[in-house]
Amino acid sequence: MRPPYVTDALLDDFITRALSEDLGDGDHSTLSCIPASSEQSAYLLVKEAGVIAGMELAPLVFRKLDPNMHIEMLAKDGQQVAKGDVIMRLQGKVQAILSGERLLLNCMQRMSGIATKTAQLNSLIAGTGANLLDTRKTTPNMRMLEKWAVLIGGGVNHRYGLYDMIMLKDNHIDFAGGITQAVRATQNYLKSQNLNLKIEVETRNLQEVKEAVAVGGVDRIMLDNMSVEEMTEAVKYIDGRSETEASGGITESSIRPVAETGVDFISVGALTHSIKSLDISLKAE
Repeated sequence: MRPPYVTDALLDDFITRALSEDLGDGDHSTLSCIPASSEQSAYLLVKEAGVIAGMELAPLVFRKLDPNMHIEMLAKDGQQVAKGDVIMRLQGKVQAILSGERLLLNCMQRMSGIATKTAQLNSLIAGTGANLLDTRKTTPNMRMLEKWAVLIGGGVNHRYGLYDMIMLKDNHIDFAGGITQAVRATQNYLKSQNLNLKIEVETRNLQEVKEAVAVGGVDRIMLDNMSVEEMTEAVKYIDGRSETEASGGITESSIRPVAETGVDFISVGALTHSIKSLDISLKAE
């Protein structure tokens, strides 16, 4: 289930840096009382219901510490799990299990929390035709895992960074002197740089929506912090000439009415910036 931006090289680099941050010059708690030759078993226990994510990280984490670690996967990414489920068993060097435990749990708990929230919100808009999007409101250096978790939960990734799509937000527009000026300058820039990037424009009211349609060449129009009534009118006015995206403070109670306005996408920053991690523990067998 890996998206294109999750590569072996990037995962290895992430895990190497994360282990270095945690281990420093050694896991002295473990080194002080666990013989290097000691081998035993452990398991991962789910302590609350949710959607599991990050299973693929376990071999990469533990085999960097013990190349001979045996790992038995008892669940798959995207699977609904219940409290009390055992999702993985480990057999190998105890020092490796203890030293890699926190890194794996930190990643899996957060990824599973994101996947769980994504699946929950996605279920609320089922049948509307709207796609649930994440945003760039991610934890620094964790974006790869967090956006991956959104996909595992059934959501859709928005742009990955500042380089793979043009998004002209309110500050771009205000600094540039307006939507028309910002879009035309962007089109000239893309042409001069020989870049083929989609253009999205944020709008705050119906007047700005009309201006974004009129200037032309806008691939997606964001309807930011608008009421359901305003969004409905905006979608009707746009009439398929651009994709539409609803954004701004969308909650569990408001997401269904927003989806029913006919928007193509709904972006929710809370998918990655305000989630509760799923409770998972590693236990000695």
